[in-house]
Amino acid sequence: MGLAHREYLTSSTGGKVFGCRRCRTHLTTSEQIESKNFNGQHGRAYLFTSVVNITCGPAEDRPMTTGLHTVRDIMCAKCGEVLGWKYDKAYEANQKYKEGKHILEKALFTDVQ
Repeated sequence: MGLAHREYLTSSTGGKVFGCRRCRTHLTTSEQIESKNFNGQHGRAYLFTSVVNITCGPAEDRPMTTGLHTVRDIMCAKCGEVLGWKYDKAYEANQKYKEGKHILEKALFTDVQ
């Protein structure tokens, strides 16, 4: 099957490029941060509008502090490290803004540029 093509990111405004803490594969940029007010298993987590170089696990319903959501774990496309999750569906009307967005746990990504 060969190697999967991975995207190389640069910040358009001179911001940061974030990558997987384990292998430093590029994931997203600081311009994609929508909120820093989230928590994950490993502490602080950020909500991003767009993330690249990931694979998604199966969808599952999870009860979270803000209600029931359908989410998928997201893993680094290179090393397979679980980095956070993607929101597929929010059941509460005031949580719909999360749909299609990604959570990355701060402890699992790092600045690469």
